[in-house]
Amino acid sequence: MAIWNLGSINADMVYTMPHLPAAGETLAARHLDRFLGGKGANMSVAAVRAGSQVHHIGAAGPDGAWAVERLKRYGVGIRDINEVDTPTGHAIIAVEPKGENQIILFPGANRALTWDQLDQALSRASAGDILVMQNETNMQAEAACAGRDRGLRVCYAAAPFNADAVQAVLPFLDFLILNEVEAGQLKEASGKSPDELGVKDVIITLGAKGARHINGETGVILDVSALPVTPVDTTGAGDTFTGYVLSGLDRGLPLAEAMSLATKAAALMVTRHGTADVIPELKEVQAACF
Repeated sequence: MAIWNLGSINADMVYTMPHLPAAGETLAARHLDRFLGGKGANMSVAAVRAGSQVHHIGAAGPDGAWAVERLKRYGVGIRDINEVDTPTGHAIIAVEPKGENQIILFPGANRALTWDQLDQALSRASAGDILVMQNETNMQAEAACAGRDRGLRVCYAAAPFNADAVQAVLPFLDFLILNEVEAGQLKEASGKSPDELGVKDVIITLGAKGARHINGETGVILDVSALPVTPVDTTGAGDTFTGYVLSGLDRGLPLAEAMSLATKAAALMVTRHGTADVIPELKEVQAACF
């Protein structure tokens, strides 16, 4: 089995700040790092490090060869990443001492994907494989529909959140992952609670409270508690969780076990500065004591 990720590729410019800037405030950063990032790249790396075969479907500009090469070095399949004329996507991330962040995102090449590229990639997928998307690329609804037609298990990580984008893919989804705020926004926009969306599996991440799985067919709820850690940078924690959950399912783990492993991976992730480059390996997660 394999995971196919229609996902973003970004250069993450991470600025360490004394505090998050307020509107109109000019504030000097204490440090700058450049990491491989983008929700898509993060999820691809997380799923690979959790033990799955991952094919990344995406795009980068002429300035993004380093990012594609790094994905390859980490074990992600890059055959379906196109080089385009548009600059590579990037994010400007401000992080304060307690780990909270603010992010400015430039989509760039992530919005330059084509149907031919997507169709050629998914033509190699097998029924039962997982297809995951996030709201940082174009072609999301087209991919979800194509994935459903090919018998893939279609998953959507609903961030950055946009109610219209979520509702466009809902008819094709088997799995939806979103946070507590996004779940509230989706209910306000659609008038439906998570168990009424017509999606078999819904996971709501609850931050320090853990995560909740809702079976959309039976209404049964499974809660997984968060682990006690002191965060230094929350960037990429949700992507790490998603990549590990999907990898667990891809490898045949029961959902409760996949969520527990993903919770440990996310807990380790928030103790590190960075994004895709510092996502923990499976052996680290398994060995971690909390």
